[in-house]
Parts: sequence; structure tokens; C-alpha cells
Amino acid sequence: MTDRVACVDIGSTWTKAALVELPGGRLLGTRQAPTTHDDVVAGVLAATAGWDAPVRACSSAGGGLRLAVVGYEELISAEAGHRAALSAGARVVHVAAGRLDAGALQELADAAPDVVLLVGGTDGGEAGVLRHNAGILASAAPLQGPGASMRVPGGSGVLRRAVPVVLAGNAAVRDEVHAVLAAAGVPVTAADNVLPDIGRLAPESARAAIREVFLRHVIGGDRLSTDPRLRQWVRAVTPDAVLDGVAALAGLRAGADVPGVLVLDVGGTTTDVHCVPVADAEQSALQRSAVGVPARRRTVEGDLGVQSSADALRAAAAAEGLPAPGGDALALGEAAAVVALRRHLRSEAAYGPGGASARGVGLVVLSGGVFRHADPGAVQAVVDRVAADRGGAGGVLAGTEVVVDRRYVLAAAGLLATDAPAAAAGLLGELLVS
Repeated sequence: MTDRVACVDIGSTWTKAALVELPGGRLLGTRQAPTTHDDVVAGVLAATAGWDAPVRACSSAGGGLRLAVVGYEELISAEAGHRAALSAGARVVHVAAGRLDAGALQELADAAPDVVLLVGGTDGGEAGVLRHNAGILASAAPLQGPGASMRVPGGSGVLRRAVPVVLAGNAAVRDEVHAVLAAAGVPVTAADNVLPDIGRLAPESARAAIREVFLRHVIGGDRLSTDPRLRQWVRAVTPDAVLDGVAALAGLRAGADVPGVLVLDVGGTTTDVHCVPVADAEQSALQRSAVGVPARRRTVEGDLGVQSSADALRAAAAAEGLPAPGGDALALGEAAAVVALRRHLRSEAAYGPGGASARGVGLVVLSGGVFRHADPGAVQAVVDRVAADRGGAGGVLAGTEVVVDRRYVLAAAGLLATDAPAAAAGLLGELLVS
């Protein structure tokens, strides 16, 4: 590894770059450039011009990874698949449960996913729905190769191309289902069952498969760029990299009274909430893996953004009974923060009383350009108003230390966390004293 590296986040609106010294992780400089949607490599080159350092990157350009989940029963298999998808940094654009028919396949086509996560049944359990859904996807797939569109029998829509499938259902029929899809020309990757037994969630194999499919088909395809350097640079979906950074930050705070960390990342298109809370005593006693409560959690809100999703954000705020946000970015960011935190806490309720993030968080980090570029006093006013929110979001910020990731180091730290942990720790140390 060289003595410095350029860590780049290719966002939907901006491409952000951090030049990091190795091995200690000193931040040498930061830059940003508009994301160039006709070819995102141009934006990366603009953001890193003159640095003469190798690039490693994450990407959420084009809305990130659009994933659809097809499962057996919405509250069991499809929910398990949904959580596995979120843990992989995907934006879930559609969930279908039960036996697919022409109407359900049409809805799937309309959602235009990049990847389909096909799940269903515990290992050795019910297999009929998984077999049926694989057969439907196979019958809708083209036989002429991966560049063609998927036609919907009895419907008017088509998927833009042969959509890759990650198969993570009943292991007893995995080989059989894989063969059906592969014979029809569907790019299919097998993974372990996300729900091998009732009450036991095992998302890691599916998460790894989704990440690999993202790198191979989305980054390695021609949607973002035909430049081969992009595939060499990109290691992860941006939310996945940020969550790795959040986990490293929580580890760095292990000696704090409440070491858990929650990050609120408000972007131009989405708002993501990442959380690595302190393990609840009840959950620890029950063994987290047995009750399906992941140690690292995330919610991705595709309709909450301060630029391209601003109209949807205003509608979401109105649905929550909030005052209409003003036109400036910070007001929109405040609305996104409240709605995203409320939704995150509602999703946490699905884990039961021991799953609530707010009970194990000692540090909240605000990320995103709307906070980075704002006056500190204005940001503090936003924090105070969100902390006063009575709809649930205030419980996270009230009385909790809040910092702003002004130099945008979380994604960079996540990109370095696996093979350069000392550098990741150095970057995060700068965040804690900023």
C-alpha cells in the first residue's frame, strides 16, 4: 500500500474525495466536484486532480443499488430479505410476497430494480412458493442473453435488461432453483438462506452476494461509465461503506459510558440512518443472533432528499404532521432528519422492546452537505428543534452529544476499515475532536 490514498464517494449529486495519509490516517485534504452523470469517472478525476494517489471508492450515483425482494410471506421471508438488502447498502424499491402472477410481475417490472433478491422458506421447510417464483422469473427472462429485456407475460412492461437474481431461500432446493433460473439466461448468484430457521436471521451471505452482484453488474456494467477504471475503484455501495465507518467509530468509543453511535446522513436524493447501538441487556441475554436483531442497523429513505427528492420530502413531512419546510436547504434537512428518525425508530420497533436504537446511543453524527456547509449556530438550532420533536425523533438527540462530519470522513473510514484499520481510526479521531 502506498503512503496515501484518495477515498472517493460518488454521490447522486456530488462526488466527494478525501486524501488520506497512510498508515496513520491523517486527512491531507478534501475536495468535491459535481457528479458527471453521463460518465461518473469524469467527476472522480475532477475531484482528485493533482493528488497522484490510488483511488478507492464507493458509489450511490444514479440512486445507488435498486433492489427488489421477492419472498414467501411478507412478515417472515420477505422481511428477512428486506433486512438483508438494507444491510448490503441497497435501496429496496419493491417487496413482493407470495406466488407471483402477471400483475405482481408487472409491478416488479415497473419498480425497475438492479437486482432481485429471491427468498422463501426455512431450510428444509416450505419450497413450493420459491419454486413457483423462480419459474415465473425464468419464464419472463430472455433466452437471448444478458443484454435483453425481461418481458412480462400478460403485461405491457419490461425490465430494462435481464435483471440479476441473488438466490437466498430454502437451501434444500437451492441447486434446483438455481438451475431453472440459469437455464433461462438469468444471471443468478446463490447465497445461504437469509432465514434458515424461524426466528434466526442470517443475512451476511446474502449481503456479500448482493455487494458482489452490484460491483459486477451495476459498477461493471455501462450504466454509470464504460471506463474500466470505475470497476477497479469501487469497493462498495456508499451506505455500506458509511455503516462500516460507523461500526469503526463505535469501536473507537468502546470506553465511553454509552459508546453506541447513530449517523444521520441527509443527501440530495436519500436520507440514510445508520446505527450501531449498545447491546441491550435483554437482547444480550437472549443472544442477538437467535432473535434476529443485527448489531448494525440502517434505514434508507429514498423519498427524503434536499434536492432531487425535495417535493417527495415535503409530502412526507406533511404526512407526518410537520410544518411545511421552507425553501432553504437547512430547513429541508431538518425535515428530512425528523422524518427519517421517526421512520427509523418505527422500524426498530419490529425488533421488540430490546431493539430500540435510542436506548443505546451516546453520539449522534450529522452528515451530508446540508449540515457540513451550514453555520455551526444554524446547525445547533436545527439540533435543538429536532431534539424537541414529540413524534419520536427527539428521543435520539435530546441530551446526546451531536457532532457534524464536516470533513466527510465516515465513508472514507469505512473504505479503509478492513485492510487499513489504523488509518480508519486516525480519520475518525479527527471527527471526534472536530
